[in-house]
Amino acid sequence: MYLSQIPLLSLTRDLSPYLLDSIPCLLDHKFHAFLEKEEVTEVLEDWEVQFGPHRFAYKDLYIATKGFKNSELLGKGGFEKVYKGTLLASNMDIAVKKVSHDSRQGMREFIAEIATIGRLRHPNLVRLLGYCRRKGELYLVSDCMPKGSLDKFLYHEPEQILDWAQRFKIIEDVASGLCYLHQQWVQVIIHRDIKPANILLDDSMNRKLGDFGLAKLCDHGIDPQTSNGAGTFGYISLELSRKGKASTSTDVFAFGVFMLESTCGRRPVLPRASSPSEMVLTDWVLDCWEDDILQVVDERVKHDDKYIEEEVTLVLKLGLLCSHPVAAIRPTMSSVIQFGVAQLPHDLLDIMKARENVGAIGASGEVAESLAQTSSVATLTFTEPFVSHGR
Repeated sequence: MYLSQIPLLSLTRDLSPYLLDSIPCLLDHKFHAFLEKEEVTEVLEDWEVQFGPHRFAYKDLYIATKGFKNSELLGKGGFEKVYKGTLLASNMDIAVKKVSHDSRQGMREFIAEIATIGRLRHPNLVRLLGYCRRKGELYLVSDCMPKGSLDKFLYHEPEQILDWAQRFKIIEDVASGLCYLHQQWVQVIIHRDIKPANILLDDSMNRKLGDFGLAKLCDHGIDPQTSNGAGTFGYISLELSRKGKASTSTDVFAFGVFMLESTCGRRPVLPRASSPSEMVLTDWVLDCWEDDILQVVDERVKHDDKYIEEEVTLVLKLGLLCSHPVAAIRPTMSSVIQFGVAQLPHDLLDIMKARENVGAIGASGEVAESLAQTSSVATLTFTEPFVSHGR
C-alpha cells in the first residue's frame, strides 16, 4: 500500500505522538534561529579586513558567555561589565569586557591601537586577544584571570589575606610589566589606569597588569602625551587633572599610589577619615615618616613570618617618590625597578617635603624645575635591583 492510500485520519492518529513531540523542538529551533539572526548580526567594514586576526565574531562571544548571562559576570563598574566565557571552537577560557568608547576618538583609530596592543607579550601583562565591534558597541577579549582583581583581595576577601611576600611580589611584577610598556617595547604605551582593580590574578595567583581599554600608543623619541585625560580618582596626578595630558610620568604617579595602597591596605582617598591628615593616603604616609613610617602598614601583614621591614620601608618611600606632585622628580620605571634601600637618596625626606611647596593648585613651571634640579634622584647609582630575579 502506498502512503497516499492511507486514510488521512488514520495517518494523523498514528503519527500524532511523534508530531506533538517534534513541534516544540521545531519551534525552539526556529525561535533560536530568529533570535540569533536578530541579536548577533554584524557588519564588517572594509577597513576592518586588515585587523581580521584580532576581530572576534559577536556570535562566538555571545555563545561563549551564554548570551552574556549574569551568571557569567566577573565584575562591573560604571558603564562597563566583564564576563567570563569559553570559546566553543578552541575550548579556551576568555574574559569579555564591554568598553565605554570615547566618541572623540575615531573607531578606526581605536581598533588599530587595540590590534597593536594585542601583539604585546610579557609574563606580567594580561594578553589582549582582540576585539568585537557591533552596532557602535566595543568588546575587548583577553585571557581569563579567574581569581579576579587585587582589589578584591585587599578589600573584599577577609578570609584570604595576602601576606607581605605576596604583596611585594605583586608590586615587583607590576613594575616589570609597566617598565616593558614604557621603555622596552617598540612603541611607548601609556596605560592610564593603574590601580588594584586592574591587577588581575590567575588560578596560580600569578599577577598581571590588565585592562588596556584606556591605553594609548606613541613612538619612542616623541613626547609621550595624550590630550585625552583618563584614569580613576585617587590615582590621577596633579598635572593630569589640570591639563588632561597623560604621559608615562602620570602612569608612574598612579603606580606610586598603588604601591602605598597595597602596603597600607587602604584606599587612596578616605572622605570619612578620622582626621583630615589621614584623608589622602600620600599625605598621611608622609606625615608619619619622621615619627615611624611603618605605623601606616596594614596590620594584617605585620605579624606574618614573611614580613620584612627593610622591604616595606623601601616600598613606602618609593611609593611617595613615584607619587610626587612634581612630575620631573618622579623616576622612570626603569629606575624604579633598579632601586634598593641603600640607593635611596639621603635627602629623600627633604625632597618629599618639598611637595608642600607645590600648593593646592600646583607649582609654576619655574618652581617645579627648581625642585627637580635640587633633588638628588637623578644622580643615583644602583647596585641592587628592586625587581629581583630570585623571588
